[in-house]
Amino acid sequence: MSIPVSGTEGYAEEADTLAAQYESISFTGVHKPVLHLIPASPCRVLDIGSGTGRDAAGFAAMGHHVVAAEPTAALRARSKVLHSSPRIEWLDDSLPELALLRARVAAFDVVMLTAVWMHLDERQRQLAMPHVASLVRPGGVMIMSLRYGPVPKGWRMFAVSTDETTTLAEASGLWPVLKYESLDGALGRPGVTWARLAFAKGGALTPTVTG
Repeated sequence: MSIPVSGTEGYAEEADTLAAQYESISFTGVHKPVLHLIPASPCRVLDIGSGTGRDAAGFAAMGHHVVAAEPTAALRARSKVLHSSPRIEWLDDSLPELALLRARVAAFDVVMLTAVWMHLDERQRQLAMPHVASLVRPGGVMIMSLRYGPVPKGWRMFAVSTDETTTLAEASGLWPVLKYESLDGALGRPGVTWARLAFAKGGALTPTVTG
């Protein structure tokens, strides 16, 4: 039996249930607060922790080329069936190292981390942020969500603040352009809410604070 990547505990066992939950909410419904940061013309997108591929498929439908990195094999398998697209490349890679992605020496216009960052402990977050930042091209944007609320039994999650995340991002050359807090909980999970942050790399995006 293989040992799951740190932070993915629980995902393989709940793959069927999670697929139904994730796919029940549309890409635009989840990401409405940040859609204005996504380029209108085709670009390169990296979806870290792509889950069932809902977001990757949403980007592909917009005409973007997407690399969807997901370490849980059971979720990747479902992604390929649910969202078959020539614009999506499925990749087995994981935080905090992102070793396969960094070995490519490639950069992306948009780097997305949806419901991912809370799976890393403090040391892993410190290691991961420079690696993620290195994958954002100059002028590109990193978009991420932070989870607040009770941790399901058997899952590995940590409390993560917007202040800590912003400090780590700025130290890696990413500057805040959006902070959206008090986002309503999704998937009907009692007590769970989200904050949405976006950071630009040397770009001229106008900062937005809302929520």
